[in-house]
Amino acid sequence: MDLSYTEEEEQFRAELRRWLGTVLPTLPAKPSPDDWPGRRAYDMGWQRRLYDAGYADVHWDASPTLRLIFLEETEKAGAPYVGAGFVGLLHAGPTIAAEGTEEQRARWLPPILRGDEVWCQGFSEPEAGSDLAALRTRAWRDGDDYVVSGSKIWTSHAEVADWCELLVRTDPAAPKHRGISWLAMPMDAPGITVRPLKTLAGSAEFAEVFLDEVRVPVGNRVGDENDGWRVTMVTLSFERGTAFVGEVVACRRVLRELAAEARKNGRWDDPALRRRLGSLNAEFRALWRLTQWNVSEAEARGGGPGVGGSVFKLRYSQVRQSLYDVAAEVLGEGALDLEAPWVVDRLSSLSYTIAAGTSQIQRNIVAERILGLPKGR
Repeated sequence: MDLSYTEEEEQFRAELRRWLGTVLPTLPAKPSPDDWPGRRAYDMGWQRRLYDAGYADVHWDASPTLRLIFLEETEKAGAPYVGAGFVGLLHAGPTIAAEGTEEQRARWLPPILRGDEVWCQGFSEPEAGSDLAALRTRAWRDGDDYVVSGSKIWTSHAEVADWCELLVRTDPAAPKHRGISWLAMPMDAPGITVRPLKTLAGSAEFAEVFLDEVRVPVGNRVGDENDGWRVTMVTLSFERGTAFVGEVVACRRVLRELAAEARKNGRWDDPALRRRLGSLNAEFRALWRLTQWNVSEAEARGGGPGVGGSVFKLRYSQVRQSLYDVAAEVLGEGALDLEAPWVVDRLSSLSYTIAAGTSQIQRNIVAERILGLPKGR
């Protein structure tokens, strides 16, 4: 395991920093959080700039170390987040790159990289969240199409998406992990109804999606029929492995801002608060080293993230919530004001022990696949 950087990697970092310093001052103002067409245009405009500069494919065509450097430097510089491109760039794109056919990669990857098409994720269902393999959305063959009926929930960015990475049950008689297929569904197909869901902070980046005999070409299946669970594990390994790297950098920045705010408003005099800030600093430093270790291991394997991503996801979810609990202490009464710094992030942090696999699921993965313990009954 090597956590150092090569001369070529440091050169990549320096060139990226120079480019960010030039282009970021030229960006337009961010749109309102409620303006989803505007947000899509802003996020995809940023992706197009990355594409034109040669950085667009870093999420799946670069080495894990270069991906780590890219995420670290863009977050430090205050560059736009992937936003509406999250699913395409960090979930569907890497999965298609790893598991898709040559034709599928040629069809779907370039539009994602150019910022032309947005993807959403159709995995969870009202009764299949943590137990994702219990999903019931059905797909049956009819000639060259699958006919899909069912519903999905917490479908990220469905209101502005062109495509959906969709899990369906193609063999209801098979054991639940073995009768699932992974489809790319066009969101303009007849029979799709999208109903936005509002979060605690009032935003609507999630939606319910209802599917009434939606026809999806068989050629849109990634992987073999009924092999979708294995393909899904590839998707989730990317989500748990590197998708949160930029957020760790952001949390470390927030921690520094909290310390500065505490010094200004007098709360720094509280020794208990200072101890909590110091403890969080140690936690995030350790998470960053764990991220480097996971990337180094992925580099050695020559593949994507492994089960170490579950260790990271489990601890990061808890530490992020602790960070914003401390933010509430520093803000005092301001913690009730949605316009105050960090308040919306604090509300969103409550979902992290559920999103991308609940903490209970991550503990099971760690117990079974790392510690070698028997499966629970």
